Amino acid sequence: MKTSLLILLFFISFIGFSQNNYIVKTDDGRRVLLKADFTWEYIDAEVPVVKNAIEEKVRTAEVNGCNLAQDFVEPELDKNIQTQLKRGRATMEDIKKKVAKDYKCQVEDVILLSASEDKAKGAYDFCANGTKVSYKRNGHTILKKGQLI
Repeated sequence: MKTSLLILLFFISFIGFSQNNYIVKTDDGRRVLLKADFTWEYIDAEVPVVKNAIEEKVRTAEVNGCNLAQDFVEPELDKNIQTQLKRGRATMEDIKKKVAKDYKCQVEDVILLSASEDKAKGAYDFCANGTKVSYKRNGHTILKKGQLI
């Protein structure tokens, strides 16, 4: 009885894993459903308005004094490191919240200019309210560069 139950469970899980459909994002931000029978279809009919929001942030930064290029894109961070930093609340979103709080602006107004990070530490440059600022991360502690405590 045990073996037949185990075999049945194996086949049910095998069938479930063999019929996977995947959802991926294109370069322009639309989501596509890739089906197991090698067909695909768009999930989102329209292109999202994310690029307009980014352009607005760049225009705001130019007006305030960071002088960013019109086609500036924030650098991509290592997803594995960011996943590990979630426990200590030291992800990029958390760092941006701290910068926005320190410079009394919205999180959307904080633009990441450059980043250098590993699991133990990181160095980040931001544009917040037209001011270029640098922050560092040591473990899960986030400080402005030059501060000891």
